[in-house]
Amino acid sequence: MLEIERKFLVIDDSYKAMAFRSDRIAQGYICREGGNSARVRVRGDKGYVTIKGPSLDGGLSRFEWEKEITLDDARELFTLCGERIEKTRYLVRNGKHVVEVDEFHGENEGLVFAEIELSDV
Repeated sequence: MLEIERKFLVIDDSYKAMAFRSDRIAQGYICREGGNSARVRVRGDKGYVTIKGPSLDGGLSRFEWEKEITLDDARELFTLCGERIEKTRYLVRNGKHVVEVDEFHGENEGLVFAEIELSDV
């Protein structure tokens, strides 16, 4: 599947009052090389494996494949991960879109960015 998204650095916390949902996310990277990445993620009581290809169209889109897996499988795959990230994701409605705002914890504390997925470039 082709992923088309835009990311923005967030400079205040007004998104928290606008959010209709938030989840704690733990993710780890199994591999990051040549613009490709394979990661495992735990969000709530669900696990996911995601594979992403390098950016296309000057960074406007890229291939993404994601599969839901069991929580036990995700935890087992975490043993393969070097780099790990902890964050809280806030979901904010913006017209017909949902903006995902990620507030990072731990080593990346203080970093907040918003991402919106689009149907075309």
